[in-house]
Amino acid sequence: MIDPVCCVSASLTFVEDIQSDPDPSNLAKSVKNGDTPALFDWMMDSFSYQGISNAVAASYMDTHGRVTWQQIECLLGQTPPCPKLQSYWTYENCRYDKTSGCCSEPEHRDTCCVATHRLRNGRLNQTAYSLYFFVRDVARRNLPKWIDNQLSSIPSTDPDRSRLQPEALVGPMRQIFGVSDKVLTMTLSEVLMAAPKLRPHWFEVGTQLIAVDTLVHNFMHRTGILQNFGAAHAYGAGCYQPGGCADILRQASSRIDARRFNATYPANFPRLIQHALWQYCAADRQNICNGNNIDDSRSCEQIYCVIHGICSKIPLRSK
Repeated sequence: MIDPVCCVSASLTFVEDIQSDPDPSNLAKSVKNGDTPALFDWMMDSFSYQGISNAVAASYMDTHGRVTWQQIECLLGQTPPCPKLQSYWTYENCRYDKTSGCCSEPEHRDTCCVATHRLRNGRLNQTAYSLYFFVRDVARRNLPKWIDNQLSSIPSTDPDRSRLQPEALVGPMRQIFGVSDKVLTMTLSEVLMAAPKLRPHWFEVGTQLIAVDTLVHNFMHRTGILQNFGAAHAYGAGCYQPGGCADILRQASSRIDARRFNATYPANFPRLIQHALWQYCAADRQNICNGNNIDDSRSCEQIYCVIHGICSKIPLRSK
């Protein structure tokens, strides 16, 4: 069921689109130059897309501006008195709320720099500072070197290296406030695939990172894939557990030669396979398998779907 979907929805320019951004401050240039502040800015933009449509998130940032490494560095340089703004390890339970202006340290609210950024919600303000402190204190202001060290910490002789290397990056960064596994893996995947000639080992790991969103999870439920694997679970952390959505997609990827779609792709390309399913489902892409076209309490009736004849058409919920 995954193979025919990929045949009609796999992007022929997936890697090229990541590497050839015309913006002068593009991701590939930041990776090539080892520019940690620029990587922070790009990653924070990426994190800002979670929980809302891409168009709405982009419009808000274009109107109200973005938070940058330089802004935070400057504000923290003014020695903020709040005890939470001392390090990555002290910055927890900030609880800044944009609507009310409340936080867990009300006596320091008037001088707090977290609230100065006009982001879409208070959670993003907290994410920005949590990410900043992670890069400053854990990665010691050198994110590319930290990534290199994390990847090299897994011996090349380890039979589980392809699974352990992604987790060596995702695991520590999972503690950054407000960042879901989906957004984190998607963001890291693009960072790692941005400059393959300079860092081929990054590119290899980036192709293995899978970002499972609700569209992909629901596709795997409706088609009966999860049921057939005995892997039924609710969307969320279960998607990344052993035997969950991500594991199943990796198994499928090992049997789908991605070079069919672009000769320059690696043969086994899990991130592309996941992205192809997302494109098949997304409303602003092929708009096939999603809640806009399928009643969640009924079996799918879309006869023009390429897998209509073999899909199990399992409703997402009972009536």
